[in-house]
Amino acid sequence: MKKSLIIAVITLFLGACQFNNSNKNPQIEISTEFGSIIFELYLDKAPITAANFLKYVEENRFEEASFYRTVTKENQPDNDVKIAVIQGGLFEDNHPKMLAPIAHESTEQTGIQHLDGVISMARYTPGTATSEFFICIGDQPSLDFGGNRNKDGAGFAAFGKVIEGMDVVHHIHKEAAKGQYLNPKIKILSVKKM
Repeated sequence: MKKSLIIAVITLFLGACQFNNSNKNPQIEISTEFGSIIFELYLDKAPITAANFLKYVEENRFEEASFYRTVTKENQPDNDVKIAVIQGGLFEDNHPKMLAPIAHESTEQTGIQHLDGVISMARYTPGTATSEFFICIGDQPSLDFGGNRNKDGAGFAAFGKVIEGMDVVHHIHKEAAKGQYLNPKIKILSVKKM
């Protein structure tokens, strides 16, 4: 009887652990020459955008990716609304590893605001996001739905947040750039699901 009870308790415990792990947000590691950036994907809040990023990771589509843009207060003289981000991805508009654009999930829909460390999709107009992403440095409310960074007011599609490696993000943000473009680009060595 005692042995059966112990086995039942262990089985329930293991089942609970498995349930908790299955509900955990996937974690992604971006390795660079300056160290790793680890973030979690919010598949529950931004299912289209997070699943798109995860597909790029699982299909090794970021093999030739880099961080190539740093936006600082100093290098956006023509913008009334200043932001601070680093941007990465495949860089080319028609890269052969690029997937089709995805539907726009605004911060109004997802509830994910552009706070310090949040990762979001770069885009031209709503519904044009593909492989290019950026990481916020400090809170960036002008990138949320209704924000005034873009004239369309739709904001950008946030889909996760850095949980480790903001020191690496800050390091990249301070690297040498010509205008907003890092010179040289910071190679992304790998992007993998943990």
